[in-house]
Amino acid sequence: MSNAQTASTYDLLIIGGGLVGASLAAALYQMSLKVAVVEAVPFGNRSQPSFDDRVTAVSWGSRRIFESMGLWSGIAPEATPIRHIHISDRGRLGATRMHAEEARVEALGYVVPNRVLGRVLGERLQSAGNVTLFAPAKLQSFTPAAETVSAVIEAGGPQALSARLLVAADGARSEVRRQLGVGERIWDYRQTAVICNLSVERPQTDTAYERFTDSGPLALLPLGGDRYALIWTVSTERAPEVLDMDDATFLTAAEGRFGARLGRFLQAGKRQSYPLSLVKAESQCSGRVVIIGNAAHSLHPIAGQGFNLSLRDVALLAEVLAQGDDPGDAARLQAYVDARHRDQLSMALFTDGLSRVFANPLAMVAYARNAGLLALELLPGARQMLMRHNMGLAGRLPRLARGLPL
Repeated sequence: MSNAQTASTYDLLIIGGGLVGASLAAALYQMSLKVAVVEAVPFGNRSQPSFDDRVTAVSWGSRRIFESMGLWSGIAPEATPIRHIHISDRGRLGATRMHAEEARVEALGYVVPNRVLGRVLGERLQSAGNVTLFAPAKLQSFTPAAETVSAVIEAGGPQALSARLLVAADGARSEVRRQLGVGERIWDYRQTAVICNLSVERPQTDTAYERFTDSGPLALLPLGGDRYALIWTVSTERAPEVLDMDDATFLTAAEGRFGARLGRFLQAGKRQSYPLSLVKAESQCSGRVVIIGNAAHSLHPIAGQGFNLSLRDVALLAEVLAQGDDPGDAARLQAYVDARHRDQLSMALFTDGLSRVFANPLAMVAYARNAGLLALELLPGARQMLMRHNMGLAGRLPRLARGLPL
Protein backbone atom coordinates (compact mmCIF):
# COMPACT_ATOMS: atom_id res chain seq x y z
CA MET A 1 0.00 0.00 0.00
CA SER A 2 1.39 3.39 -0.91
CA ASN A 3 2.28 6.05 1.61
CA ALA A 4 -0.69 8.38 2.20
CA GLN A 5 1.63 11.24 3.33
CA THR A 6 3.62 11.50 0.07
CA ALA A 7 0.79 11.29 -2.48
CA SER A 8 -1.95 13.89 -2.78
CA THR A 9 -2.86 13.66 -6.46
CA TYR A 10 -4.93 10.78 -7.79
CA ASP A 11 -6.87 9.70 -10.84
CA LEU A 12 -9.79 8.52 -8.70
CA LEU A 13 -10.93 9.63 -5.25
CA ILE A 14 -13.58 7.30 -3.80
CA ILE A 15 -15.50 8.74 -0.87
CA GLY A 16 -16.85 5.76 1.07
CA GLY A 17 -14.94 2.52 1.49
CA GLY A 18 -17.87 0.31 2.42
CA LEU A 19 -18.84 -2.70 0.30
CA VAL A 20 -19.62 -0.62 -2.80
CA GLY A 21 -16.68 1.79 -2.71
CA ALA A 22 -14.23 -0.96 -1.79
CA SER A 23 -15.58 -3.15 -4.60
CA LEU A 24 -14.91 -0.38 -7.14
CA ALA A 25 -11.35 0.09 -5.89
CA ALA A 26 -10.84 -3.70 -5.92
CA ALA A 27 -12.12 -3.94 -9.51
CA LEU A 28 -9.41 -1.45 -10.56
CA TYR A 29 -6.66 -3.58 -8.99
CA GLN A 30 -3.36 -3.52 -10.91
CA MET A 31 -4.61 -0.94 -13.39
CA SER A 32 -2.67 2.21 -14.20
CA LEU A 33 -5.23 4.39 -12.41
CA LYS A 34 -4.06 5.80 -9.09
CA VAL A 35 -6.90 5.41 -6.57
CA ALA A 36 -7.57 6.88 -3.11
CA VAL A 37 -10.31 5.56 -0.81
CA VAL A 38 -11.64 7.63 2.09
CA GLU A 39 -13.55 5.62 4.71
CA ALA A 40 -14.81 6.59 8.18
CA VAL A 41 -14.42 3.08 9.67
CA PRO A 42 -10.95 1.51 10.00
CA PHE A 43 -10.27 -1.49 7.77
CA GLY A 44 -9.43 -4.83 9.38
CA ASN A 45 -12.34 -5.05 11.82
CA ARG A 46 -13.32 -8.22 13.73
CA SER A 47 -12.91 -11.32 11.60
CA GLN A 48 -14.16 -14.02 13.97
CA PRO A 49 -17.66 -15.40 13.31
CA SER A 50 -20.46 -14.71 15.77
CA PHE A 51 -24.13 -15.54 16.09
CA ASP A 52 -24.95 -11.90 15.32
CA ASP A 53 -23.01 -11.61 12.04
CA ARG A 54 -24.74 -9.20 9.67
CA VAL A 55 -25.08 -10.65 6.18
CA THR A 56 -25.61 -9.66 2.54
CA ALA A 57 -27.54 -11.55 -0.12
CA VAL A 58 -25.20 -12.03 -3.11
CA SER A 59 -26.84 -13.04 -6.38
CA TRP A 60 -25.41 -15.52 -8.89
CA GLY A 61 -24.57 -12.58 -11.16
CA SER A 62 -22.70 -10.87 -8.31
CA ARG A 63 -20.75 -14.08 -7.73
CA ARG A 64 -19.63 -13.91 -11.37
CA ILE A 65 -18.46 -10.32 -10.86
CA PHE A 66 -16.45 -11.31 -7.79
CA GLU A 67 -15.04 -14.30 -9.70
CA SER A 68 -13.93 -12.01 -12.53
CA MET A 69 -12.24 -9.78 -9.93
CA GLY A 70 -10.42 -12.82 -8.51
CA LEU A 71 -12.14 -12.51 -5.12
CA TRP A 72 -14.74 -15.27 -5.00
CA SER A 73 -12.31 -17.95 -3.84
CA GLY A 74 -11.83 -15.96 -0.63
CA ILE A 75 -15.57 -15.50 -0.14
CA ALA A 76 -16.86 -18.96 -1.08
CA PRO A 77 -15.79 -20.91 2.05
CA GLU A 78 -18.16 -18.86 4.22
CA ALA A 79 -20.93 -18.28 1.67
CA THR A 80 -24.15 -20.22 2.30
CA PRO A 81 -25.76 -21.18 -1.03
CA ILE A 82 -29.43 -20.47 -1.73
CA ARG A 83 -30.51 -23.33 -3.97
CA HIS A 84 -34.24 -23.00 -3.35
CA ILE A 85 -36.51 -19.98 -2.81
CA HIS A 86 -40.02 -20.37 -1.40
CA ILE A 87 -42.38 -17.40 -1.85
CA SER A 88 -45.81 -17.42 -0.23
CA ASP A 89 -48.68 -15.19 0.87
CA ARG A 90 -49.69 -15.78 4.49
CA GLY A 91 -53.22 -17.12 4.91
CA ARG A 92 -53.63 -17.92 1.19
CA LEU A 93 -52.84 -20.83 -1.11
CA GLY A 94 -50.69 -18.85 -3.54
CA ALA A 95 -47.04 -19.89 -3.49
CA THR A 96 -44.18 -20.42 -5.89
CA ARG A 97 -40.85 -22.19 -5.62
CA MET A 98 -37.64 -21.52 -7.52
CA HIS A 99 -34.79 -24.01 -7.77
CA ALA A 100 -31.19 -23.69 -8.89
CA GLU A 101 -31.43 -26.89 -10.96
CA GLU A 102 -34.22 -25.31 -12.99
CA ALA A 103 -31.97 -22.33 -13.74
CA ARG A 104 -29.03 -24.67 -14.43
CA VAL A 105 -26.76 -22.99 -11.90
CA GLU A 106 -25.08 -24.16 -8.71
CA ALA A 107 -27.08 -21.69 -6.62
CA LEU A 108 -29.57 -18.88 -7.16
CA GLY A 109 -27.51 -16.78 -4.79
CA TYR A 110 -25.55 -16.84 -1.55
CA VAL A 111 -25.75 -15.41 1.96
CA VAL A 112 -22.38 -13.96 2.93
CA PRO A 113 -21.34 -12.42 6.27
CA ASN A 114 -20.42 -8.76 5.83
CA ARG A 115 -17.21 -9.37 7.81
CA VAL A 116 -16.11 -11.84 5.10
CA LEU A 117 -16.81 -9.40 2.26
CA GLY A 118 -15.06 -6.66 4.23
CA ARG A 119 -12.04 -8.84 4.96
CA VAL A 120 -11.60 -10.03 1.37
CA LEU A 121 -12.05 -6.54 -0.09
CA GLY A 122 -9.78 -5.03 2.58
CA GLU A 123 -7.01 -7.52 1.86
CA ARG A 124 -7.24 -6.73 -1.85
CA LEU A 125 -7.01 -2.99 -1.28
CA GLN A 126 -4.15 -3.23 1.18
CA SER A 127 -2.15 -5.31 -1.29
CA ALA A 128 -2.92 -3.08 -4.30
CA GLY A 129 0.01 -0.94 -5.33
CA ASN A 130 -2.29 1.59 -7.03
CA VAL A 131 -4.62 2.12 -4.02
CA THR A 132 -4.12 4.41 -1.01
CA LEU A 133 -6.45 3.99 1.96
CA PHE A 134 -7.39 6.85 4.25
CA ALA A 135 -9.19 5.17 7.15
CA PRO A 136 -10.47 6.33 9.50
CA ALA A 137 -11.05 9.57 7.61
CA LYS A 138 -13.95 11.80 6.60
CA LEU A 139 -14.62 14.22 3.79
CA GLN A 140 -14.74 17.84 4.89
CA SER A 141 -15.22 19.64 1.58
CA PHE A 142 -14.51 19.42 -2.12
CA THR A 143 -14.34 21.85 -5.04
CA PRO A 144 -14.95 20.68 -8.62
CA ALA A 145 -13.00 22.38 -11.41
CA ALA A 146 -12.61 21.84 -15.15
CA GLU A 147 -9.70 19.40 -14.93
CA THR A 148 -9.71 18.15 -11.32
CA VAL A 149 -11.67 17.95 -8.08
CA SER A 150 -9.91 19.32 -5.00
CA ALA A 151 -10.91 17.86 -1.63
CA VAL A 152 -10.05 18.28 2.02
CA ILE A 153 -10.37 15.27 4.30
CA GLU A 154 -9.98 14.86 8.05
CA ALA A 155 -7.50 12.03 8.71
CA GLY A 156 -5.75 12.84 11.96
CA GLY A 157 -5.65 16.40 10.73
CA PRO A 158 -6.78 18.11 7.51
CA GLN A 159 -5.26 16.77 4.27
CA ALA A 160 -5.65 18.17 0.77
CA LEU A 161 -6.24 15.73 -2.07
CA SER A 162 -6.80 16.20 -5.78
CA ALA A 163 -8.28 13.81 -8.34
CA ARG A 164 -9.51 13.75 -11.91
CA LEU A 165 -12.71 11.99 -10.78
CA LEU A 166 -14.49 11.90 -7.43
CA VAL A 167 -16.78 8.92 -6.82
CA ALA A 168 -19.51 9.27 -4.18
CA ALA A 169 -20.04 5.85 -2.59
CA ASP A 170 -20.92 7.25 0.83
CA GLY A 171 -24.40 5.81 1.31
CA ALA A 172 -27.99 6.98 1.30
CA ARG A 173 -27.16 10.08 3.36
CA SER A 174 -24.35 11.03 1.03
CA GLU A 175 -22.28 14.02 2.12
CA VAL A 176 -20.94 14.35 -1.42
CA ARG A 177 -24.44 14.52 -2.82
CA ARG A 178 -25.41 17.13 -0.23
CA GLN A 179 -22.39 19.34 -0.89
CA LEU A 180 -22.88 18.96 -4.63
CA GLY A 181 -26.45 20.22 -4.27
CA VAL A 182 -27.98 17.14 -5.91
CA GLY A 183 -31.45 16.51 -4.58
CA GLU A 184 -33.12 13.17 -4.08
CA ARG A 185 -36.60 11.80 -4.51
CA ILE A 186 -37.79 9.90 -1.46
CA TRP A 187 -40.78 7.58 -1.16
CA ASP A 188 -41.28 6.78 2.52
CA TYR A 189 -42.85 3.32 2.96
CA ARG A 190 -43.64 4.07 6.61
CA GLN A 191 -42.13 0.69 7.35
CA THR A 192 -39.12 -0.43 9.35
CA ALA A 193 -37.00 -3.53 8.81
CA VAL A 194 -36.20 -5.41 12.01
CA ILE A 195 -33.23 -7.70 11.43
CA CYS A 196 -31.54 -10.36 13.52
CA ASN A 197 -30.20 -13.89 13.30
CA LEU A 198 -32.13 -16.78 14.81
CA SER A 199 -32.13 -20.55 15.05
CA VAL A 200 -35.05 -22.81 14.15
CA GLU A 201 -36.23 -26.28 15.10
CA ARG A 202 -36.48 -27.82 11.59
CA PRO A 203 -34.09 -26.08 9.15
CA GLN A 204 -34.48 -26.71 5.42
CA THR A 205 -31.15 -27.03 3.64
CA ASP A 206 -30.14 -24.13 1.36
CA THR A 207 -33.68 -22.70 1.24
CA ALA A 208 -34.62 -19.02 1.53
CA TYR A 209 -38.14 -17.88 2.34
CA GLU A 210 -40.07 -14.75 1.43
CA ARG A 211 -43.35 -14.73 3.35
CA PHE A 212 -45.78 -11.90 2.59
CA THR A 213 -48.12 -10.92 5.40
CA ASP A 214 -50.75 -8.24 5.90
CA SER A 215 -48.26 -6.23 8.00
CA GLY A 216 -45.34 -6.54 5.57
CA PRO A 217 -42.95 -9.17 4.21
CA LEU A 218 -40.85 -11.46 6.37
CA ALA A 219 -37.75 -13.09 4.89
CA LEU A 220 -35.51 -15.85 6.22
CA LEU A 221 -32.10 -16.38 4.62
CA PRO A 222 -30.12 -19.57 5.40
CA LEU A 223 -26.84 -19.19 7.29
CA GLY A 224 -26.00 -22.88 7.52
CA GLY A 225 -27.10 -25.43 10.10
CA ASP A 226 -30.15 -24.24 12.01
CA ARG A 227 -29.37 -20.51 11.68
CA TYR A 228 -31.24 -17.99 9.54
CA ALA A 229 -31.07 -14.24 9.00
CA LEU A 230 -34.48 -12.71 9.65
CA ILE A 231 -35.65 -9.52 7.90
CA TRP A 232 -39.07 -8.64 9.32
CA THR A 233 -40.86 -5.61 7.91
CA VAL A 234 -43.25 -3.90 10.32
CA SER A 235 -45.00 -0.54 10.36
CA THR A 236 -42.79 2.24 11.68
CA GLU A 237 -45.32 2.83 14.47
CA ARG A 238 -44.98 -0.78 15.65
CA ALA A 239 -41.20 -1.02 15.35
CA PRO A 240 -40.39 0.19 18.90
CA GLU A 241 -42.74 -2.43 20.34
CA VAL A 242 -41.05 -5.22 18.34
CA LEU A 243 -37.57 -4.03 19.27
CA ASP A 244 -38.46 -3.83 22.98
CA MET A 245 -39.89 -7.36 23.22
CA ASP A 246 -37.99 -9.87 25.33
CA ASP A 247 -36.50 -12.71 23.30
CA ALA A 248 -39.23 -15.25 24.09
CA THR A 249 -42.01 -12.85 23.09
CA PHE A 250 -40.13 -11.80 19.94
CA LEU A 251 -39.54 -15.39 18.83
CA THR A 252 -43.20 -16.27 19.37
CA ALA A 253 -44.35 -13.20 17.43
CA ALA A 254 -41.99 -13.82 14.50
CA GLU A 255 -42.89 -17.51 14.40
CA GLY A 256 -46.57 -16.57 14.38
CA ARG A 257 -46.09 -14.33 11.35
CA PHE A 258 -43.99 -16.89 9.48
CA GLY A 259 -45.87 -20.10 10.28
CA ALA A 260 -44.82 -23.59 11.27
CA ARG A 261 -42.80 -24.60 8.19
CA LEU A 262 -39.48 -24.51 10.09
CA GLY A 263 -40.88 -25.54 13.45
CA ARG A 264 -40.26 -23.42 16.52
CA PHE A 265 -37.99 -20.38 16.51
CA LEU A 266 -35.47 -21.21 19.25
CA GLN A 267 -32.90 -18.46 19.76
CA ALA A 268 -32.71 -14.82 18.67
CA GLY A 269 -29.62 -12.69 18.35
CA LYS A 270 -29.26 -8.95 18.74
CA ARG A 271 -31.97 -6.98 16.94
CA GLN A 272 -31.31 -3.96 14.73
CA SER A 273 -33.62 -1.83 12.64
CA TYR A 274 -33.63 0.70 9.83
CA PRO A 275 -36.45 2.71 8.19
CA LEU A 276 -37.45 1.75 4.66
CA SER A 277 -37.73 4.14 1.76
CA LEU A 278 -37.07 4.29 -1.96
CA VAL A 279 -34.44 6.97 -2.59
CA LYS A 280 -33.20 8.11 -5.99
CA ALA A 281 -30.68 10.87 -6.65
CA GLU A 282 -31.98 13.42 -9.14
CA SER A 283 -28.65 13.23 -10.96
CA GLN A 284 -25.86 10.65 -10.87
CA CYS A 285 -23.07 12.70 -12.39
CA SER A 286 -22.06 16.35 -12.35
CA GLY A 287 -18.81 17.49 -13.88
CA ARG A 288 -16.06 15.28 -12.48
CA VAL A 289 -18.25 13.71 -9.80
CA VAL A 290 -20.21 10.45 -10.20
CA ILE A 291 -22.62 9.00 -7.64
CA ILE A 292 -22.99 5.22 -7.16
CA GLY A 293 -24.52 2.66 -4.79
CA ASN A 294 -26.98 3.76 -2.11
CA ALA A 295 -25.92 7.36 -2.69
CA ALA A 296 -27.54 7.03 -6.13
CA HIS A 297 -30.42 4.68 -5.31
CA SER A 298 -31.72 2.90 -2.22
CA LEU A 299 -34.33 0.14 -2.59
CA HIS A 300 -36.86 -1.67 -0.45
CA PRO A 301 -35.11 -4.88 0.75
CA ILE A 302 -38.11 -7.03 -0.27
CA ALA A 303 -36.12 -9.02 -2.85
CA GLY A 304 -32.61 -8.54 -1.45
CA GLN A 305 -31.43 -6.69 -4.56
CA GLY A 306 -29.83 -3.50 -3.22
CA PHE A 307 -26.17 -4.55 -3.06
CA ASN A 308 -26.43 -6.60 -6.25
CA LEU A 309 -27.74 -3.60 -8.18
CA SER A 310 -24.89 -1.49 -6.78
CA LEU A 311 -22.29 -4.12 -7.71
CA ARG A 312 -23.50 -3.97 -11.31
CA ASP A 313 -22.99 -0.18 -11.11
CA VAL A 314 -19.44 -0.87 -9.94
CA ALA A 315 -18.80 -3.39 -12.72
CA LEU A 316 -19.89 -1.06 -15.51
CA LEU A 317 -18.17 2.01 -14.06
CA ALA A 318 -14.91 0.04 -13.76
CA GLU A 319 -15.36 -1.04 -17.39
CA VAL A 320 -15.86 2.57 -18.52
CA LEU A 321 -12.86 3.78 -16.51
CA ALA A 322 -10.65 1.08 -18.05
CA GLN A 323 -11.40 2.26 -21.58
CA GLY A 324 -10.03 5.80 -21.66
CA ASP A 325 -7.28 8.12 -20.52
CA ASP A 326 -9.38 10.63 -18.59
CA PRO A 327 -11.56 9.01 -15.87
CA GLY A 328 -13.52 12.25 -15.44
CA ASP A 329 -14.49 12.65 -19.09
CA ALA A 330 -18.05 14.02 -19.01
CA ALA A 331 -19.27 12.19 -22.11
CA ARG A 332 -18.09 8.81 -20.84
CA LEU A 333 -19.57 9.39 -17.39
CA GLN A 334 -22.91 10.32 -18.93
CA ALA A 335 -22.75 7.21 -21.11
CA TYR A 336 -22.27 5.15 -17.93
CA VAL A 337 -25.30 6.80 -16.28
CA ASP A 338 -27.44 6.26 -19.40
CA ALA A 339 -26.37 2.61 -19.67
CA ARG A 340 -27.31 1.93 -16.02
CA HIS A 341 -30.67 3.70 -16.18
CA ARG A 342 -32.80 0.79 -17.37
CA ASP A 343 -31.49 -1.71 -14.82
CA GLN A 344 -31.82 0.78 -11.96
CA LEU A 345 -35.34 1.82 -12.99
CA SER A 346 -36.63 -1.71 -13.53
CA MET A 347 -35.27 -2.89 -10.16
CA ALA A 348 -36.75 0.14 -8.36
CA LEU A 349 -40.15 -0.47 -9.99
CA PHE A 350 -39.96 -4.20 -9.26
CA THR A 351 -39.18 -3.86 -5.55
CA ASP A 352 -41.55 -0.91 -5.10
CA GLY A 353 -44.36 -2.76 -6.87
CA LEU A 354 -43.88 -5.87 -4.74
CA SER A 355 -43.90 -3.87 -1.52
CA ARG A 356 -47.12 -2.08 -2.48
CA VAL A 357 -49.02 -5.03 -3.93
CA PHE A 358 -48.28 -7.38 -1.03
CA ALA A 359 -49.05 -4.72 1.58
CA ASN A 360 -52.43 -3.87 0.05
CA PRO A 361 -55.28 -5.20 2.24
CA LEU A 362 -58.00 -4.98 -0.45
CA ALA A 363 -59.56 -8.37 -1.15
CA MET A 364 -59.42 -7.88 -4.93
CA VAL A 365 -55.67 -7.16 -4.78
CA ALA A 366 -55.14 -10.15 -2.49
CA TYR A 367 -56.92 -12.44 -4.97
CA ALA A 368 -54.83 -11.05 -7.84
CA ARG A 369 -51.48 -11.54 -6.10
CA ASN A 370 -52.53 -15.03 -4.99
CA ALA A 371 -53.35 -15.84 -8.62
CA GLY A 372 -50.01 -14.37 -9.69
CA LEU A 373 -48.06 -16.64 -7.35
CA LEU A 374 -50.02 -19.65 -8.56
CA ALA A 375 -49.35 -18.66 -12.18
CA LEU A 376 -45.61 -18.43 -11.49
CA GLU A 377 -45.72 -21.92 -10.03
CA LEU A 378 -47.54 -23.26 -13.10
CA LEU A 379 -45.70 -21.33 -15.85
CA PRO A 380 -42.00 -22.29 -16.09
CA GLY A 381 -41.27 -19.53 -18.63
CA ALA A 382 -42.49 -16.77 -16.32
CA ARG A 383 -40.64 -18.30 -13.39
CA GLN A 384 -37.43 -18.51 -15.44
CA MET A 385 -37.73 -14.81 -16.30
CA LEU A 386 -38.19 -13.89 -12.63
CA MET A 387 -35.20 -16.04 -11.66
CA ARG A 388 -32.98 -14.34 -14.24
CA HIS A 389 -33.88 -10.93 -12.80
CA ASN A 390 -33.29 -12.12 -9.23
CA MET A 391 -29.94 -13.64 -10.22
CA GLY A 392 -28.80 -10.39 -11.87
CA LEU A 393 -28.60 -11.94 -15.35
CA ALA A 394 -31.26 -9.92 -17.20
CA GLY A 395 -30.52 -7.22 -19.76
CA ARG A 396 -27.14 -5.96 -20.95
CA LEU A 397 -24.47 -7.14 -18.52
CA PRO A 398 -21.09 -5.52 -17.81
CA ARG A 399 -17.98 -7.46 -18.83
CA LEU A 400 -17.21 -8.57 -15.27
CA ALA A 401 -20.75 -10.01 -14.93
CA ARG A 402 -20.11 -12.04 -18.11
CA GLY A 403 -16.88 -13.47 -16.74
CA LEU A 404 -14.70 -11.25 -18.95
CA PRO A 405 -11.74 -9.10 -17.86
CA LEU A 406 -11.93 -5.32 -18.02
